[in-house]
Amino acid sequence: MGTPIGDFDEARPAPDCLDRLVAPVADAVRAWRGTVPAERLLYVDTDPAIADTAVFVEHHGRDLLDASANCVVVAGKRGGDTTLAGCVVLSSTRVDVNGAVRKQLGARKASFAPMDTATGETGMEYGGITPIGLPRHWPLLVDAAVVDTEWVLIGSGRRRGKLIVPGKTFAELPGAVVLEGLGVSPG
Repeated sequence: MGTPIGDFDEARPAPDCLDRLVAPVADAVRAWRGTVPAERLLYVDTDPAIADTAVFVEHHGRDLLDASANCVVVAGKRGGDTTLAGCVVLSSTRVDVNGAVRKQLGARKASFAPMDTATGETGMEYGGITPIGLPRHWPLLVDAAVVDTEWVLIGSGRRRGKLIVPGKTFAELPGAVVLEGLGVSPG
């Protein structure tokens, strides 16, 4: 099967690749109930050595630069309480942690979660975290530009492999809140 974006040898429906996904992502695909059928969530096998965006798009197609998204885990703190959340923005932007995230979480302070917290709480590999399969009770903040992108390349839960999914899928994930301005230009 060809891919709707990027230059990949093969894309397979994610339900046919459950053995290549970490448990939380495989469980989410198995239990999928979105308006986009699970078969439209595509898995592509990739080299983990080129997982970082700049190298990845150079190898698999420049069109991916505008169609790639990153998922990061943030921690919002207020008093003694900490709220973990997922944030999804296009790769050409960065998460507005101190503005949009802090405001949305009602936090006094917000920051990127430490790597061991992000991987330990998600069951995913650092550099491959995906919103599909995040803990259901977490808020999932999604930049509107991601939802408006026809096809989006995102991590698969591991550094090896990526998912290609319709952008509108992200608005239907558990805990999803679509925000304008979550992703801001770097610099």
